[in-house]
Amino acid sequence: MITLTGRTLTKMVEPRIGESLLQHAQNAEVDWQFNCSRGTCAKCRCFIVDGAEFLEDYSDAEWDRLGPDELDAGYRLGCQAIVEKTGNIKAINKTYF
Repeated sequence: MITLTGRTLTKMVEPRIGESLLQHAQNAEVDWQFNCSRGTCAKCRCFIVDGAEFLEDYSDAEWDRLGPDELDAGYRLGCQAIVEKTGNIKAINKTYF
């Protein structure tokens, strides 16, 4: 299961391989903040509480926007964090603003 926490809503959804955390949040109508969905605005930034190993590796956009310190701390861009394997993932939308 994927547990997604937006601004005011938390929902659990079945993982879909190949879809981003942002896509999962949108499909579940979680109030996940975003603007561009391309990895440039970073409004969809999230903290991966659990299950990072079930996501694809960091994208170039994440390296450019977040950098090694935030990535090492467990932050990802929701639009770039793609589910690679089924498992329990817990993510919280943590926008900068």
